[in-house]
Parts: sequence; C-alpha cells; structure tokens
Amino acid sequence: MSASETRPLNVLCLATYFKGGDFIRECKRLGCNVILITKEKILNEDWPRDSLDDLIAVPNDAGPALLIDLAAFIAAKAKPDRVVALEEFDVMTAALIREHFCLPGMNSSMAKTFRDKLAMAVRAKVAGLDVPEFVPLINLDDIRKFMERVPPPWIIKPRSDVSAIGIRKVGGPEEVWRAIDEFKERENLRERASYYLLAQFIAGEVFHVDSIVNDGRVVFAGANRYGRPPLEVAHQGGAYISRTVAHRSEDEKTLFAINRQLIKALGLERGATHAEFIKSDADGRFYFLEIAARVGGAYIADVLEAASGLNLWREWARIEVGQKPDRRGGPSSGRQEQLAGAGEKLDREEGLGGNRLKPLRNDYGGIVLSLAKQEVPDTSAYDDPEIVYRVKKHHHAGLIVRSRKLERVEQLLNDYSRRFMNDFSAILPPLEKAE
Repeated sequence: MSASETRPLNVLCLATYFKGGDFIRECKRLGCNVILITKEKILNEDWPRDSLDDLIAVPNDAGPALLIDLAAFIAAKAKPDRVVALEEFDVMTAALIREHFCLPGMNSSMAKTFRDKLAMAVRAKVAGLDVPEFVPLINLDDIRKFMERVPPPWIIKPRSDVSAIGIRKVGGPEEVWRAIDEFKERENLRERASYYLLAQFIAGEVFHVDSIVNDGRVVFAGANRYGRPPLEVAHQGGAYISRTVAHRSEDEKTLFAINRQLIKALGLERGATHAEFIKSDADGRFYFLEIAARVGGAYIADVLEAASGLNLWREWARIEVGQKPDRRGGPSSGRQEQLAGAGEKLDREEGLGGNRLKPLRNDYGGIVLSLAKQEVPDTSAYDDPEIVYRVKKHHHAGLIVRSRKLERVEQLLNDYSRRFMNDFSAILPPLEKAE
C-alpha cells in the first residue's frame, strides 16, 4: 500500500481571487491536509483558516515559474496529491504544477482549451455546436475575408480573460484596424493582436450552465438566464441579474443537452464547469460563447444552492478527493440559509458511482447585484421573506432570493433592479484587463 493511501490526502489550492471557502472546508471535513497559495493583495480576506494547514501568499505579479518552485518547496515535506485551481486565472498554473509532479488531473493542453476562447470555439465547432463566426486577429487576409462575409457589428475579445473584461463592440472595419494598430503598440506581448478574436455579434438572451463532472459525465447541472447580457452591464452599468431557467422547459432541455455535448467534446474527466450560451433573437438557436473549468463567479454557486440545495464547491471537493456525492447536501457553511440552484436529474447509470447526484429541492433562485456608491450598503429596507442571502462585499449591493414559483423570483428581481438604481448603483468604466 502506498503512502498516499495510508495518510490523509494533501490538497494544494491556488486562488488569485477570494473564493472557494466551501471547497476548502469540505476537503478538511473529509480529512485532507489543505494548503492554500494566494496573492498578497487578498491574504487578509476571510479565508477559512481553521480548515487550512498552511496559507501562503506570493507577490501579486507572481508567475507560474514561482508557483511551481513554491509547490516543489512544499512537496519536499508534503507532496501534493491534488492540485486545484479555485479561480480562472489559476487553471493553467495548476495544470503545470500537476505535470511537474506527474499528478492526476487536467494537463496544460486541456487547460489551454478551457482558457483560450479561440481553442474552445474551434473544439465546439468541430463537435457540432452552433458557434458565432470568428477569426483570430492574426492573418490580415483572413480578417478582411471575415469582415466581407459577416456583417457588423462585431465583438473584439481577448482570448484568455474572463467575463466581459477587455471586450469591445465595433461597428465597422475602420474600428477593427484601429484596434489592431493599438494592440501592436502595447508593451506586454501577450496583449497584442494575436491574443484577440474578432467574432460575430449575436443579439439575444445569454444563459449559463454550471456543472459538476465526474468520470467524464455531468452528474449535476443547473441552467440560469442573465437578466441583461454581462457585456451590456459591464459597459452601461446597472444591476446584474441571473435566475433559474424554468424546470423541464425546452430551453432547459436544450441547454443541458448541448452542455453535455460540449463537455464530452472537450474531454473533461472531473471538476466544475461554467458554460455560457446565447439564444439568438434572429433564429432562436443557442450559440456557444465560452466555457471555464471552474465554479461560476458573481455568486452563481449560491443561487444554484438556493434553488436546489446542492453546493457546487462541496460536491466538487468530494469528487476531487474520491468521495461519492453527498446526496444529503452536506453541512451548511453558515454563509447563507440553505442556499441552492436548479438541478439536472440524471439517469442512474449516468451518476457518480451508480448514484444520482440529485437536488434536494426544485425551487427557483435568483440574484440582483450592483456596484454601490456606499462602502457598506444597507439593504435592510428590502425585507421580502424570499430573501435568503445578502451580499457582504464593500461597494456592492446584492440579494439572493428563492421561491417555489419562477414568476415570483422574476417579479422580485425586476423590482429590486429598479430600486437598486436609485438606492445604490454606481458605474465604473469597463476593465480592459484583470486587476
């Protein structure tokens, strides 16, 4: 019997941003030794220190080489058995550390697919998904042909950033050539034109599907719809909204089907995913936008937990350490009162270890979230009984609601969105790159 089978598993977590507390707690609850490497700027955040065996901060500009060397230093006394990226920007570094130690999990080639919007678009198109027309900003003839073939407006977006960071909408060829000239002048080589895509702009509603994957199968998924496209919120301000898609609706069935098709095509064996799709106003079809190998941000996991009773972070942790899914939902983190999201019930043969990872309930959840002009916004005037969580973050106002009726969730979110504009909302210029 190997040493790793007779001692607690050593789980090394990477987090460039403050998230993943429930993952850390669950790993510790399951008996693992947990070490977290984070950045100096977030060292003093409310990490679950009682569940960490070590907490190490590296300089904010630390690159993969430094983290690999630090992992090797840690491994001299406690070799990691699992390396987990809790945040999008750590996915590639975690893969490089796994390769350095020949550990199981996603390698750097697969990690690149989940980080590079060009690579994922190519793979999705080959797999038969509908994908907006696209071209990398590399070959000038290819760019010209794209602009002749695909009518504007178009979207210019970085191949490796998250959310709406660095994305701009352009109305014609002149703007495209100006952007390319601008990229050429950038000092950072990874911010130049070849690291960008030009893509067809499709008007429509944006949806996201958040999943837990084990043995290459989706064992749980929840589908939500954004109130307004994230790009529009980033550029125009206002409240961000996401809410559960109607259970057993055609939209939900279609989203679950193409999400499974996508994950199978990308070859992910285990972990969490956050995929985004847009339903075209023109033809009613769902088009793939992007996918990430992580739990969705902006409190998406909390909305899913509000509706279904399942916590994506905890279920992911159980899969990482080789446990069967907790069909009872596991202990509450205390962060919120029995949160959870809409769940996809899979057939028994598709579940983990022969079991279904099924939701504890099939309610509806939603969130309204906004930048706030106040440092600590007071949401006490919002007192509907459906409120299950109040966001606690400086200069942010946010509420998560749950109801057995989708119509009630929509009514509350629409009402709160209007009230937030008067009570809290602040607008900042959209980010060109992650901070």
